[in-house]
Amino acid sequence: MNSGLPYIALAVVVLCSSLVAGQNRDVDQRRARLQAALQDEWEYQLRSHPEMATQIGDHRYNDRLSDYSPKFFAADLEHAKQSLAKFEGIDSASFSTQEQLNKALMLRSLREHIEEAGFRPWEMPVDQMNGVQVDLAGLVSDTTFNTVKDYEDYVARLRQIPRVFAQVTANIELGIKDKLLPPRYLLEKVAAQAQTIADDSVEASPFTRPALKFPAGISTDEQKRLKDQILLAVKSEVAPAYAKFAAFVRTDYAPKGRAEYGIWALPDGEARYRFAIRKMTTTNLGPEEIHQLGLKQVSEIESEMQALARQQGFPDLKGFNEHIRKDRELYGRSSQQIFDLYQHYTDQMYAKLPQLFGHLPKTKLIIVPMEAYRAPNEVPADYSEGAADGSRPGRINVNEYDPQHRLLLNVEAIAYHEGIPGHHLQISIAQELTDIPPFRKFADYTGFIEGWAFYAEKLGRDVGFYQDPYSEYGRLENEMWRSVRLVVDTGVHSKHWSRQQMVEFFREHTAMDEPNIQTEVDRYIAWPAQALAYKLGQMKFLELREQARKQLAGRFDVRTFHDAVLSEGPLPLDVLEMNVDNWIAGQKSGPAAPEGR
Repeated sequence: MNSGLPYIALAVVVLCSSLVAGQNRDVDQRRARLQAALQDEWEYQLRSHPEMATQIGDHRYNDRLSDYSPKFFAADLEHAKQSLAKFEGIDSASFSTQEQLNKALMLRSLREHIEEAGFRPWEMPVDQMNGVQVDLAGLVSDTTFNTVKDYEDYVARLRQIPRVFAQVTANIELGIKDKLLPPRYLLEKVAAQAQTIADDSVEASPFTRPALKFPAGISTDEQKRLKDQILLAVKSEVAPAYAKFAAFVRTDYAPKGRAEYGIWALPDGEARYRFAIRKMTTTNLGPEEIHQLGLKQVSEIESEMQALARQQGFPDLKGFNEHIRKDRELYGRSSQQIFDLYQHYTDQMYAKLPQLFGHLPKTKLIIVPMEAYRAPNEVPADYSEGAADGSRPGRINVNEYDPQHRLLLNVEAIAYHEGIPGHHLQISIAQELTDIPPFRKFADYTGFIEGWAFYAEKLGRDVGFYQDPYSEYGRLENEMWRSVRLVVDTGVHSKHWSRQQMVEFFREHTAMDEPNIQTEVDRYIAWPAQALAYKLGQMKFLELREQARKQLAGRFDVRTFHDAVLSEGPLPLDVLEMNVDNWIAGQKSGPAAPEGR
């Protein structure tokens, strides 16, 4: 009777093994489906946005410019809906934590894209900060010119510029019908930007720059042929397209621009602003909550600034700020002086990075002058990322416009923000990661990216910089600047503030120079909620660092903390917090950090 039991047991073992093997095959197949879907979506994004491909160092689409037609936007929305259904249909049971996160972030991105399409942003596509009139000219600096094909691709792009402007103009006309209009005075700046490029001589045009110097490997005959083609395209196609667009904006678009400054004046204005806040900050905070938080931060930072003012012999903050505004020694003397300061602060920070990070990027960082056509309406400096393949360094673009009216106090803090250990370090590390998919390496979560860069300004203090009290005051000015943003951005877009109210709030609470104040308030008006991401992101990084320091005590090492928060690329702030919680739990069971960390 019992002689059959071994055979039954063997059969059960075989059956269980078969079930496990089948389950493993199922999991592997689903994993493969997810990986293929992620790769397909990434390739679609590169094909659809060839300028982005160029910026990250993928040269396959360097002969193309994006399609801005309504037909494309309708097809793109349908693609997003189909992709969403595809990713939702992938069962992620038994997936690894990273695979689960990959799926969750892709779903989040697609849902946000579909929601944003409901506001038809392509019908309001230009302002003094954004739009094809500045993006196309800026693309020159992101393009690699090493071979004959590189130049031929570039000529092909130049010839498409009239098509791009025609499509954008058609979209604007739709926006006019739908009452989607930026403020009139900002559109007047757009017209001036486009006209400036149109009026440049062929030789001085930003689009001609690649033809002024060729690599040694290109023959003289080829150089002449390519240069002639570039000059002809700039003269006969690019400049006329810019001139036509400038005339359209000046005579047909700007006069119809809205008189109100805030996004509240647009159709579904409140919903638009709440969406913009959620997208830019990756938080669920509302306008009133952010406004009150800003007022609280302004008050707290004023206390710190007051203490420093007294150390410098001033009884109150108002008197110290007036002194700063009037002391010509605190302003730039020349463009070269400002440029050299950015270079100096960058050089000194490089030597200190090993105190703050275990992992450093390979991509180089250079300091360059900001393009003249955009400098009058831009910030004191900004950052352009390098190419992931190392073929193009990252760049701090220094605004040399009107140097005699630019305060030098916050140059040190801005240098750390835009370069190292700010944007350049974070973005370059993300580009070099090998264990996450590309869509995550190049994700644009403003709360993380700008929050990190603002957090990085304080790291200069951690390694002993800001020795000059005026430079330390400049760092505090940056703290105040980003806190004021919480107040004035919500003020104009939710509380119906006027532009003058924004300006006066800046003047009351900062010593910022007037050109910076004017460009800043115009930036917030043009780009709702983007400026909120800096302070809210910085506060999250500081909160997580303090949480890790308290919980880990002797095990805390700031280098491993920084490596951990940068090791998975940019993330929504809620996901970052979850990751840090998991990292802290893992560190608690590991060896203690070296003493003094």
